[in-house]
Amino acid sequence: MRLRNIPGAREHLKESSYVIDTPEEWKGHWREYFRNDHPLRIEIGTGKGCFIVQMAQENPDVNFIGIEKYSSVLLRAVQKQEEAQLTNLVYLRYEAELLEDVFAKDEVDLIYLNFSDPWPKKSQQTRRLPCKEFLRLYSNFLGADGHIEFKTDNRELFDFAVDEIVPGGYRILQITYDLHNDPAMNAGNVMTEYEKRFSGKGNAICKYVIGRSGAQVTLI
Repeated sequence: MRLRNIPGAREHLKESSYVIDTPEEWKGHWREYFRNDHPLRIEIGTGKGCFIVQMAQENPDVNFIGIEKYSSVLLRAVQKQEEAQLTNLVYLRYEAELLEDVFAKDEVDLIYLNFSDPWPKKSQQTRRLPCKEFLRLYSNFLGADGHIEFKTDNRELFDFAVDEIVPGGYRILQITYDLHNDPAMNAGNVMTEYEKRFSGKGNAICKYVIGRSGAQVTLI
């Protein structure tokens, strides 16, 4: 994926009150940051923010953190939030593999993985956000009764992700290979930028909801 560099993006993010510059300082204290005890949901690879901004608007009693490593992409998400000025949404410019430095045990209630980079080469499998290595990492801060939602139009990536669920220490709660034609799982679905684009081309959207093995998980 080729990204267009936007001059001044990093400087804008550093100055924005909606981007946490030193998130490690809030590890274990995110409810203090938001000044409430609401559930905390994170989107890893938040892109331009279409999904998480709408989710925060529709769920004012939930705290949201969008995580994106590319400054020029995150800039677009931050600009949306600067217009919306939602009190329950902030962003991090951060690497996914380092998130254990940001979130404490059981601190996160739900993780969204939306249209993650497929990293198509076999040698790149451990970079894929739904791989078993990342699933085990998420367990270090995802609550025992929390869950992960993953969406993609890439069937090869989705099949790979499904095979990683059990080795990663999770179990399937819900799954579909055609989200927009699945009335139960599509109810209340909020689309991402990529989802709108790919579904508009006729691509089927795959989605799963998984929970940690052995946990009593209640879908939110």
